[in-house]
Amino acid sequence: MAQDITSLTGEDYFEGNSPCSYTDALSPDKECEDILELNQFDGLPYSSRFYKLLRERKELPVWRAKCEFMDTLAKGRFVIVSGSANTGRSSQIPQWCAEFCLSVQFQQGMVVCTQTHSQQAVDLALRVADEMDVNIGHEVGYSIPLETCSTNDTVLRYCTDVTLLREMMSDPLLERYGVVVVDQAHQRTVATDVLRGLLKDIALQRPELRVVLLTAVEPGPQQLAHFTGSAAPLIRLESPGAGEVVHSSTGDSYFCSALRLVLEIHRSEEEGDVVVFLVTTQEIDLAHDILCHEGHSLPPDLGELLPVAVHPGQPGNLPITGGEETGLTRRVFLTSSPNEDFFWAASSIRFVIDAGLVKRYVYNPRIRTNSVIIQPISTSQAKSRKQLAGPTGENFKKHFLMQISGSCPVLKNKRSFFRAGKCFCLYPEDRQLPIEIRPHVVESDISSTVLFLKRMEIAGLGHCDFIDRPDPEGLMQALEELDYLAALDDDGNLSEMGIIMSEFPLEPQMAKTLLASCEFDCVSEVVIAAAMLTAPTCFSVPSAELKPEVTQCRMKLQHPEGDHFTLINIYTAFKQCQHDPYCDVEQWCQDLYLDRAALLMADALRAELLDTLKRIELPISPPAFGSRNNTLNIKRALLAGFFMQVARDVDGSGNYFILTHKHVAQIHPLSGYGAKSPKLGLPEWVLFHEHSFSEDNCLRTATHITPEEFVQMAPQYFFYNLPPSESKDILQNILNHGASRYQEEKPPTSPDEAQEDQTSDRCVVQ
Repeated sequence: MAQDITSLTGEDYFEGNSPCSYTDALSPDKECEDILELNQFDGLPYSSRFYKLLRERKELPVWRAKCEFMDTLAKGRFVIVSGSANTGRSSQIPQWCAEFCLSVQFQQGMVVCTQTHSQQAVDLALRVADEMDVNIGHEVGYSIPLETCSTNDTVLRYCTDVTLLREMMSDPLLERYGVVVVDQAHQRTVATDVLRGLLKDIALQRPELRVVLLTAVEPGPQQLAHFTGSAAPLIRLESPGAGEVVHSSTGDSYFCSALRLVLEIHRSEEEGDVVVFLVTTQEIDLAHDILCHEGHSLPPDLGELLPVAVHPGQPGNLPITGGEETGLTRRVFLTSSPNEDFFWAASSIRFVIDAGLVKRYVYNPRIRTNSVIIQPISTSQAKSRKQLAGPTGENFKKHFLMQISGSCPVLKNKRSFFRAGKCFCLYPEDRQLPIEIRPHVVESDISSTVLFLKRMEIAGLGHCDFIDRPDPEGLMQALEELDYLAALDDDGNLSEMGIIMSEFPLEPQMAKTLLASCEFDCVSEVVIAAAMLTAPTCFSVPSAELKPEVTQCRMKLQHPEGDHFTLINIYTAFKQCQHDPYCDVEQWCQDLYLDRAALLMADALRAELLDTLKRIELPISPPAFGSRNNTLNIKRALLAGFFMQVARDVDGSGNYFILTHKHVAQIHPLSGYGAKSPKLGLPEWVLFHEHSFSEDNCLRTATHITPEEFVQMAPQYFFYNLPPSESKDILQNILNHGASRYQEEKPPTSPDEAQEDQTSDRCVVQ
């Protein structure tokens, strides 16, 4: 029987009297079969599956560093562990941290482990609960946006980094936790970098807190010294050997070369799944369609070729852990993600095809939109992708090079020729790759981050020590935007409006729109629009031959006032179909090429937003969608948040001049005003949700407004700061002479509305 580790104290660890962990003392080979070893976390006997998984766990490379890790964790506050995803770091180290907290009877709190993507947090929680032989949602749980599966008694919880940051708004010092594990720190997302900066401040106020950083890349001196000023303890994990690697220059034809390789691998009859790293979402979808089509023409004796599109950030698209296909089925994972950790549990992967490029969004604060950049992957990413393949094979380089050129001969003994553990790099070996991933915080829109950090100042965390500081121009633009939205007071601190805005899991502009809807009695409608725009797009892309037919079907849901109203129509029709016993929701979505998962996510987000409104006791008006007054009020609420995103058709042909930075763009073809939807004419003035500058220079989700409505809702100091233009002159003329006439033409329907129209402060939550 293992020593009862709950009898040990923290002092025992420092004196070196503790075992590495209680699982080291467990053995499936019991001397006496009638003696049952009890699980220290739930007090129940271990199942036979626990011992089977324990044997597998001990084969992981991370297990060799277990004693070193437990000793380092006991003696110091910070530990950094570097190793690739297939070392087992993400599943094993959080368990060991739970064992450490158990040894001191959870006096300092439980364990939380952050991930950059929701699906990874769920998959890891399920796997770890199985390995620990406990129930998911009890001893081990997870918490992701819109879904929580844990209790107050949960000892190990996986969550996204964004979820943990939002939790800090109510628990700034993370007093519920004794150990915080930050996984995938090498990804350098904005949320991860903010979390690391705040943890440094929290650790000064909570000396008992342990912080563990897990990274696939060995950190440099700057990152090692970030927490204490001197190098933190670093544990290097021995990564499994990478598969045999062959480089080849394909130029711009990497896409076709990758698909040819997939088909040749499948014809080789060698066992193993394939991961293909492409660049864009469009390439993933196109590759999926091509492989599905080609798979039907392959001989049946080769088995099924099953392409799987993996779109990061979208639900239900990641590889299913522990669910590898058996028999003759070969899965081909198609992804554009820079994150190799998606495939930590897909142990059947034997082939990796890497285009060597990655798509990044770089925010331009001057035009308030993202630019798309295609650039080579970093050295660390290239290394991680190579390690996804298993043990090395031999004697395939010549065949690979011939396959790239399209002159591949038929192999007589393919099974012996192709072996597991092969990485095909579709770029020359001498290509100069960046050493590190560029931090997202220096090239992203950080308005939401600044709003959050301002909120943390109120909670007593007045400083976030970034490893790499945000771009100064981007920081100034974020502060300016929050000032325009009335989220800051005259001293630059968070205003009452800003405090309420920070309560919502929305971008600042959308949060301001939602608050304005409380004043204009259109909450029920605006909360739907906010949920639909925050969730992934509900529109699926049909094939080219079906586009006219799908466009015609969707026209019955179009609203004459614009795309924001169309989204409300779609959601309303979706809910009506859900409640209709004779309506097949799945078929309804398929007929209109709508994404059912995205609509369900929007429904869950709407419920969360309504709960937040009720919690902070804001008024929720009854539905009135379709009335003239309601339509006007929805536009007012939208303008209260998105007055910085207004454009005017300057020549009557669809060339829209954006007021804030004088760029010209067109409305997206699939918009209600677009070229492929001729039902609505082109409005002169529009409010838009997004400007896809680099992709197609289009305004997405546009709604018709009048210049009078814009003048009424936009803050005057924002208007005066607009660059000179003909459009500004038109607005100035309306401001000087036409506002009173506009008021007479559209009289308020109540004394309260009359009073709010006369005030210069256009949108203030009372």
